[in-house]
Amino acid sequence: MSQDSATATEAVRKLSGRRRREVVAVLLFSGGPIFESSIPLSVFGIDRQDAGVPRYRLLVCSGEEGPLRTTGGLELTAPYGLEAISRAGTVVVPAWRSITSPPPVEALDALRRAHEEGARIVGLCTGAFVLAAAGLLDGRPATTHWMYAPTLAKRYPSVHVDPRELFVDDGDVLTSAGTAAGIDLCLHIVRSDHGTEAAGALARRLVVPPRRSGGQERYLDRSLPEEIGSDPLAEVVAWALEHLHEQFDVETLAARAYMSRRTFDRRFRSLTGSAPLQWLITQRVLQAQRLLETSDYSVDEVAGRCGFRSPVALRGHFRRQLGSSPAAYRAAYRARRPQGGGPEQAVTASEPVVPAQGASASRRTPVPAPAGSAGPAGPSAAAGEAARAEHGRPGPEVYAAGRPALPGQRSAP
Repeated sequence: MSQDSATATEAVRKLSGRRRREVVAVLLFSGGPIFESSIPLSVFGIDRQDAGVPRYRLLVCSGEEGPLRTTGGLELTAPYGLEAISRAGTVVVPAWRSITSPPPVEALDALRRAHEEGARIVGLCTGAFVLAAAGLLDGRPATTHWMYAPTLAKRYPSVHVDPRELFVDDGDVLTSAGTAAGIDLCLHIVRSDHGTEAAGALARRLVVPPRRSGGQERYLDRSLPEEIGSDPLAEVVAWALEHLHEQFDVETLAARAYMSRRTFDRRFRSLTGSAPLQWLITQRVLQAQRLLETSDYSVDEVAGRCGFRSPVALRGHFRRQLGSSPAAYRAAYRARRPQGGGPEQAVTASEPVVPAQGASASRRTPVPAPAGSAGPAGPSAAAGEAARAEHGRPGPEVYAAGRPALPGQRSAP
């Protein structure tokens, strides 16, 4: 976040006297997906005071001439137009119909006025593109669906796009990741307004967790966006993917691109939406995942074959991204997918095992696993073997799959 943005966030604009924070305007456009559009309508538009959820007043506004067509060819008629936004203290843009087309000028003007008068502006999923087009994300952190994050970063370079978060709260401007992450952000808004108990009561009514741990990391498709294919940087990125087994750093990549480190960082982020160091670490962890799934290499050997300087470095990054140790991940994976030809066995756990990700991202050929490498043992036996390999000590260790509590959002201090 830039210093100016931080200052603006700390001193949030005073809400205009005619606006009330509990009055929520939802701005709909033709072509918007119905699921994302329905999220704020369900959260803020239904009276659940009997369950301990404070009531909001909902204004559903049309951002352009109707009728509005949505998923499946349905036609919607909003009861209010853009003029109703002038009464709202919270304005939600659920989604935008196309990341390649500009939003209506009148809607952008209404959003700017609302922001200037102290309203809280919220963009769900591709609604972040509307907020960015209005200039409300300049110099601020933001997120959107991981698939569209590179395009948002490239089109609006002054926006600090973070594709890892489920949502980002920057004070008076908030954005969420794709689809269901809109529920996470709306619950966060209720929690901010009325406390944990009210948000928990609402979550129970919606039959969703009050807080989801983790971010978008587990869903990311690690292949590069198509846009990079014709860029000179593509050759350097391809080289990095082919040489993950070697130890090199971002300075090496910058030198291969004949750029300074600062220029390389800026160009890489504009193309991929990610910092080059984070991207490189993620690719190494993904390669480690594949080797753990498809080979009998020890954890130390996997670390070396993925370019980590030590097994300790692999374990640290692996746990931060996937929520388990490499050995425990292998044990859980093999317990779920035995290679001996027998029926698949389920792992008894408090949470689902983190699935393998990004199998198509690497250009290297996975190493085939030797037959019978997992054996017919059950989950506990596999976990015990993993623990001995990980810690170098005998004795069974039962692995309970699941992630530690990781922040699924970034909020303004």
